[in-house]
Amino acid sequence: MAAGAPRVFVSHLSGTPVFDPNGDQVGRVRDLVAMLRVGRRPPRLLGLVVELATRRRIFLPMTRVTGIESGQVITTGVLNVRRFEQRPTERLVLGEMLDRRVRLVETGEEVTVLDVSVQQLTARRDWEIDRVFARKGKGGTFRRKGETLTVEWSAVDGFSLEEHGQGAESLLATFEQLRPADLANVLHHLSPKRRTEVAAALDDDRLADVLEELPEDDQIEILGKLKEERAADVLEAMDPDDAADLLAELPEEDKERLLTLMQPGDAADVRRLMAYEERTAGGMMTTEPIVLRPDATVADALARVRQQDLSPALAAQVYVCRPPDETPTGKYLGTVHFQRLLRDPPYTLVGSMVDDDLLPLAPGTTLPVVAGYFATYDMVAAPVVDEGGSLLGAITVDDVLDHMLPDDWRETEFHLEEEGTDHGG
Repeated sequence: MAAGAPRVFVSHLSGTPVFDPNGDQVGRVRDLVAMLRVGRRPPRLLGLVVELATRRRIFLPMTRVTGIESGQVITTGVLNVRRFEQRPTERLVLGEMLDRRVRLVETGEEVTVLDVSVQQLTARRDWEIDRVFARKGKGGTFRRKGETLTVEWSAVDGFSLEEHGQGAESLLATFEQLRPADLANVLHHLSPKRRTEVAAALDDDRLADVLEELPEDDQIEILGKLKEERAADVLEAMDPDDAADLLAELPEEDKERLLTLMQPGDAADVRRLMAYEERTAGGMMTTEPIVLRPDATVADALARVRQQDLSPALAAQVYVCRPPDETPTGKYLGTVHFQRLLRDPPYTLVGSMVDDDLLPLAPGTTLPVVAGYFATYDMVAAPVVDEGGSLLGAITVDDVLDHMLPDDWRETEFHLEEEGTDHGG
């Protein structure tokens, strides 16, 4: 941004693509790093936290930003790919300033910070946070009815104090469009206190989706901070295999208490999965694949495939079984792949088009064998059937990958080598 250009509100920068001088995208803005100063001097903006395509977060100094315009950030092209680590004197603008309760210096009235703006200083390459957009009122559910105002940074007080009642609504609105995996990455990089606040503000389904994408330590931490009744609700909203994996890491008494609070049907599915070894087909499968009777039609199958909450892997095929339709089912007859459903008339019975050539997996099949099965037959999902011929569930390719990758795979990038020095300001 050239000197004298209009200010930029930071919520507009969240997720903004970052390009090098050749026009190649190198990542997206995930936060801004500022340093508070003594008195009421505006904080200096040190740089941006940029998430690369590999999901590594790096620090991009503002001195290497040549332009912020038209929804994009342009850099000099010189990037230090060493992982970003926040220093004690630094503040994350999106993660730590939004939703904070501060006071108006003139009246002493408390307001909630909804956004802040940054501006480049005239004839210099330095950037500052210059204004605060806030809402009057006590916050909470009905705070949106309060009056909003934009004031100079010097007109508010309270950013330097530890915040005990910071909400999360504005931060959540900033990341509203993120996929669960990306929002999980955001939560992972927040402070434990802020992570707990944001998790508490998410609805059960959204939090369940995010928990499934978080490292194990974060999952346990967040679940432990929830009230037990809500923790049970979130576990019910998770895929049964993910809920089983998470519960397996808890102390026995905590695990049993949460299972007791869950709906009996959901708890039964999870208990069944926990009976299998973790790195087997039974331990990795989901108990909620698409199951149809042989007299169901292609139209019935396509209606089930269209369900919005299904993952692409689970929607790739349906499993034809004798009743009962819930797992464990009656006799497993075979699989109908999605492409076959698209080729046949809507009135065709699925029982007449099953693929029964491939043997299903037994629940005790080990991870290496399961991985070889997927690789050999180019599968994205596979049925798991017991000795009696009942369908127990389905295992998907993402389940296999989750168990084959290193425990810290979310923190590991496979295409970059660490180099350069720590970020500074």
